[in-house]
Amino acid sequence: MRGRARFILAIDALVLEDVDALYGDSHVLHSVSLSVGEGRVLALLGRNGAGKTTCMNSVIGWLRPRKGRVRFFGEPIERLSPEAISRQGIGLVPQGRRVFPSLTVRENLQVAHQKKSSSWSLERVFDLFPRLKERTEQHAGSLSGGEQQMLAIGRALMGNPRLLLMDEPSEGLAPLIVAEVGRTIAKLKAQGQSIVLVEQNVKMALELADDAVILNTGRVAFSGPVAAVRNNQTLITQHLGVF
Repeated sequence: MRGRARFILAIDALVLEDVDALYGDSHVLHSVSLSVGEGRVLALLGRNGAGKTTCMNSVIGWLRPRKGRVRFFGEPIERLSPEAISRQGIGLVPQGRRVFPSLTVRENLQVAHQKKSSSWSLERVFDLFPRLKERTEQHAGSLSGGEQQMLAIGRALMGNPRLLLMDEPSEGLAPLIVAEVGRTIAKLKAQGQSIVLVEQNVKMALELADDAVILNTGRVAFSGPVAAVRNNQTLITQHLGVF
């Protein structure tokens, strides 16, 4: 309407508020707070053992936070089961891929399909990964590492996630496949997919992400736009150990 200002409120897909997480007596996360804007990519960075995977496990429900809140589009989810969290619309590409080796490519994808929504289908996954279409009836255990990673991503997308958690998607892959995974993440970002990207490949993560959180010994050492990380070599060296 003329003469009236219009305001659009930004929506956070995911918010962690002062989350503590423990494995037995081992205190891993210490008052971790972060947020992921809808349609944005957050790079969650840190050295091995910094707490990145623990953070992901606390979101997906595999580890219940000892303290703090986890909100998904404003709704608390920290007390829900992993199955209920998945149904809310959070998908996971786990570290190590974890495909079902005795099932075919088609079966791996179909088992994850959320029938309540038709956004992602076999055809759409095959459009994203033509190589998987060529191996539709092949058992997942016989695929190459790169093909298994494509399958793991496709399986997560078949759940039609509003938020996609990706835990080390480039780990153990050849450089050409790493580049292909990067292009896939860029395509998903262009389609408006909200993503949390855990990566040891800092260069790739900073190229793809909008925002970054750096964990150091289970605490947030940095939170902000990726440009502030790219332009701060001292920050990168001190907390990530890369040059």
